[in-house]
Amino acid sequence: MAKNIDNNNVFAVIDLGSNSFHMLIAKHIAGGVHTIGRVKRKVRLAAGLDENNTLSSDAMQRGWECLALFAERLQDIPKQNISIVATATLRLATNAQKFKAQAEKILNHKINIISGELEARTIYKGVAHTSACQGKQLVIDIGGASTEVVIGKGFEALLYKSLDMGCVTYLERYFQNGLLSEKNFEQAIAAAHTVIAPIKSQYIDTGWELAIGASGTVQAIQEILAATGQTDLLSLEKLQHIKAEAIKLKNVSTLSLPGLSEERRLVFVSGLAILIALFEALNIQQMGLAGGALREGVLYSMISDLHHSNIRERTLESFALRFHTDKEQAKRVSDVALLIAKQLQHAWQLDLQQVNVLLCATAHLHEIGLLIDYKQYHQHSAYILSNTDMPGYSPAEKKVIVSLLKGHRADLNDALFSHLGANKALTEKLVRIIRLAVILSMRRKDDVLPTFEVKADKNRLNISFSEDWLAQHPLMKSELEQESVYQSKLNWQFSS
Repeated sequence: MAKNIDNNNVFAVIDLGSNSFHMLIAKHIAGGVHTIGRVKRKVRLAAGLDENNTLSSDAMQRGWECLALFAERLQDIPKQNISIVATATLRLATNAQKFKAQAEKILNHKINIISGELEARTIYKGVAHTSACQGKQLVIDIGGASTEVVIGKGFEALLYKSLDMGCVTYLERYFQNGLLSEKNFEQAIAAAHTVIAPIKSQYIDTGWELAIGASGTVQAIQEILAATGQTDLLSLEKLQHIKAEAIKLKNVSTLSLPGLSEERRLVFVSGLAILIALFEALNIQQMGLAGGALREGVLYSMISDLHHSNIRERTLESFALRFHTDKEQAKRVSDVALLIAKQLQHAWQLDLQQVNVLLCATAHLHEIGLLIDYKQYHQHSAYILSNTDMPGYSPAEKKVIVSLLKGHRADLNDALFSHLGANKALTEKLVRIIRLAVILSMRRKDDVLPTFEVKADKNRLNISFSEDWLAQHPLMKSELEQESVYQSKLNWQFSS
């Protein structure tokens, strides 16, 4: 029988959460971390805690049965590459040692019951390594039995607390028998306010520039917003509207909101109540979704050479290595695109900092589909990216970049932009810029790049060259004429 392949670059993280148990398996390759397996099981461990914080036999049995499934997969991974952490329920349970002893026998590995503060810092590390870290960030993770609230900058958590409230414990306390009423919601929200009160002033005084949610509750709300045609940023007004819609349905058993998955349904309302209290108490204006949390934080802690690096650069470099792209051409297209954006900055009211991030990523990724086939490589590039993690970029940024990849060459149609909501107008402008940059860079040499000027008047775009340059470059002239035809299909005017 053949020996197992060398798995020294494969890592596993198991998170024994209060609501679900998760196993994440990833490979460290091509300068990045790539998920190769995920297993999640709803265990609802926190539901087994009684008023004395004793964990029930049934809850422990559910946990052990889940871990028996995980154990099979761990056999193929080096012990030093495995980390297993337990959180709030096992911190609280008076008989946690009994559960832990049997669980360690099943897994043949030690389990680390981490403190609330360490959990909060590790969650922040997971967010920092997978999301776009710009300035100070407020990170919130609503778990089954605790909620972590962190303010950090870069890779460093500056202020971190673990609060005694979670979507499983609040479901048991405030939504008994699944009843959805204004009174039940208000009791849950008031209770959460009481828990938040001791940290409120310190967090508001510290301040932040961006709020990010790292929990299933935030993801579920974003999916509801997407299903109802709204932008994906959470606001208190949107949360209150979802609460009102949930109350109309009267019971968790009949809770059916557009975009809400069956998996999230049971603990959704309790998580929503906690999130409303956090928005109100901390005066949060908007919130986006993080790319990772506790599991990713544990994973990146195990891989030392990824501890301090520019996440976006690391992500783009990883794609270049995996898909064997021409990095010189990518930089060439990027430079031309950024030059065009700068020329159009005032006419199109572009935020160059935001635009540069999106155009740079698109330029570096636009040819990843060439590894599959040339004819439809732009479609392949978009498909690959839409089905691949993109650490350092928010879900909204990734959506824009996928649309730019799909639309950077060949035919254009309205369907490219219809799903982008508030980013539709910006993406339409950027796709015109990246298409032009690809055409101007078509000879793949720096010394033949033309000198040009691009001007815009509302929907009209014009590019001009020196007097006889186009006459001396008939292929470029032909490509630009064809581009005018493509853009006219969307009623965009383009001339050269």
